[in-house]
This record gives sequence, C-alpha cells and structure tokens, in this order.
Amino acid sequence: MAKAETRVLTAHVPIPLAEKLDQAADRLERSRGWVIKQALASWIALEEERDRLTQEALADVDAGRVIDHQAVQAWAESLGSDAPLPNQRLGLFD
Repeated sequence: MAKAETRVLTAHVPIPLAEKLDQAADRLERSRGWVIKQALASWIALEEERDRLTQEALADVDAGRVIDHQAVQAWAESLGSDAPLPNQRLGLFD
C-alpha cells in the first residue's frame, strides 16, 4: 500500500496547550503528530459542515424561506404562558 504524500506544518502554540497535547498523546499512547492530525481533521470537518449549513441558510434567505422576527418573538414569549403558540405556526416543522 502506497503512503499518502505529506507536508510538514509548524505552529507556535501556548505552552499550556502544548502540555495538554503531550498529556493527551501520553494517555492515548499515540504520538503528538497523530493527535494533531486527528484534531485538525476534526476541526476541518466541523468547519466544512458549518460552511455547508451557512450556505444552505443563505439559500433559504435568497428563496424567501424566512420567519418573521415578530412571529418568532411572539412564539418565544408565549412559551411561559398558559396558551403557548404551536411551532407549526412558524413553519419550523413543515
């Protein structure tokens, strides 16, 4: 099996963060490099998902799929009352 090409990256991190990295690597019995790769891959995936959701939300706005602020506020204020407004009125659960 061929090894994937790699590139060395460097970063200056605060000492407390570096110490936590060392502790995690020791606890997991893995190298610092392995822990960093796992953390970076997770962070990239999270940012990609955040961007996807943002683009999806912007498309909803462009298409006019929005909820009026006053309607949301009225719904939120009704939650503590004896007659809370249903979510369906807002179109949250179509």
